[in-house]
Amino acid sequence: MSRDSKYILELLTDYGIIGPAEIEKAQAKVDESDGSLDIIDALVMLGYTTEQDIQAMLAQQFGLEVMELTGYVVPPEVLAALPKEIVLQYNVVPVMKNDNTLTIAMSDPTNMEVIDSIRYLLGCDVEAVISKEDQINDIINKHYHTINDSVDEALREYEDEGLGSVQIGGIGATEETTADDSPVIKLVSLIIMEAFKMRASDIHFEPMETYYRVRVRVDGVLRELERPPKYIQSNLTSRIKIMSRMDIAEKRVPQDGRIQIRVADRDLDLRVSSIPSVHGESVVMRILDKSSIQLEIPQLGFYPDDMKIIDRILGLPDGIFLVTGPTGSGKTTSLYAFLNTLNTPARKIITAEDPVEYQLSGINQVQVDRSVNLTFAAALRSMLRQAPNIIMVGEIRDLETGEIAVNASLTGHLVFSTLHTNDAPGAIARMVDMGVKGFMLASSLRAVMAQRLLRRMCKLCAEPYTPSERETRLLGLSDEYLATHQFKRGAGCPACIRGYKGRMGIYEIFDLSKDITELVYQGKPTNVLRDAARKNGMMTLREDAIRKAADGLTSLEEVIRVTMTDNE
Repeated sequence: MSRDSKYILELLTDYGIIGPAEIEKAQAKVDESDGSLDIIDALVMLGYTTEQDIQAMLAQQFGLEVMELTGYVVPPEVLAALPKEIVLQYNVVPVMKNDNTLTIAMSDPTNMEVIDSIRYLLGCDVEAVISKEDQINDIINKHYHTINDSVDEALREYEDEGLGSVQIGGIGATEETTADDSPVIKLVSLIIMEAFKMRASDIHFEPMETYYRVRVRVDGVLRELERPPKYIQSNLTSRIKIMSRMDIAEKRVPQDGRIQIRVADRDLDLRVSSIPSVHGESVVMRILDKSSIQLEIPQLGFYPDDMKIIDRILGLPDGIFLVTGPTGSGKTTSLYAFLNTLNTPARKIITAEDPVEYQLSGINQVQVDRSVNLTFAAALRSMLRQAPNIIMVGEIRDLETGEIAVNASLTGHLVFSTLHTNDAPGAIARMVDMGVKGFMLASSLRAVMAQRLLRRMCKLCAEPYTPSERETRLLGLSDEYLATHQFKRGAGCPACIRGYKGRMGIYEIFDLSKDITELVYQGKPTNVLRDAARKNGMMTLREDAIRKAADGLTSLEEVIRVTMTDNE
């Protein structure tokens, strides 16, 4: 039952707890949340008031008492006094019964008609106390079995849609969610199926002080699912740790695991990570769908001018090609696409990865394992003895790996790797900071590609619109450019999520021509390298994103979100 935010806002103002300035800032927070927060939630988050203050104010206003339900045990005879249908309809719970008077706990006393309705339905006197909504929900879920009921109903819906159930173990799986399983087992399966249906890339199980949050990342943006009750937090964590073969008794140190599952006749790998936090173990599942990874270069979103550079680099017999960007920017997918193109019977390709996310047919893939000292450097050193033509190193993290990669490229190998930098020219300074000598880098490095992922506009609901003054100002779009290009944005439809469906890459390719190689040899700073690359025609991440927005592939709003840190 939702609370009367407008009434509570008026009371907070009348009591002098907030003023117009606080309301304005809270409203801005609500706008940023895309509707997931109401203004009272925003005021609490910003620290202008607390749930306790709101409870005390409402209690005084309505002449009611505040009751703390954490740890409170409701007697069975009291629970039986209020039918389940009434509990679920009005989101109230019985807490005490004295003679012919039943006391119920409610979170929203602004709707006093609820008490009259319950009094009429039960034919007895009903009194009310105020309690926190999450505490009321905990009692409802614990004693009225709403978790099991709602999960069973949702699982039946997914079965009707053809998703079937979650099978642990992938092909030939033996463990399957059944009607006889506990609510926790079924709830974990339900969350995985819901994430799969939403095309999520990962699932986050996050314990907070008073609630337990589950979020999924869809097209790079986190979305919150319905919150499970706080009291099943430890059971959910234990279930996930059992599925991923972690030590459920160890809660003090981070752990990693893996789950192979089968959903809707598709095999998925779940990479699971747990880490202890203040309010319990935080768990993240990364969903790796082997059938969804794009392994063809044209599908990555390159324009013809970029493809020309990529084709030339892939045709080189030696040198280093670096792909840079933050975690989750699609670097591994791009590298896999390049390797897939080069994967022919005439070439031997070896990779060192941490972890091996997808198994590629015809390519020798090595899993880095620090527990046996199989680091990137150690793997790379051993790989050179295998006489490969092409080498891929998951990431250059230290001087040793960097020097071996450089030496490998100078001895006739084509080397691919990744690096964490904000832009492409910045990779030079990053490698030099590691200790790689500039003259060796100038001799071996062929190109650096920075990339990001932005959401692709839904084709079904895209509609033309006029960019706002804020968008044109932030992106530096001239009147002449606006006059010759038409932009679109997604209106939102059943086939997409708020106007977007899927993601695509934007790229900044730093091609080391002879004059730029000379600048690298001279040890010139990043800004000089960037200026020289721009003169040679390098397009920045933001410029690539803008031209894709002008072609109707994404929106200017998405360009701003993804390229906010682009300093041009």
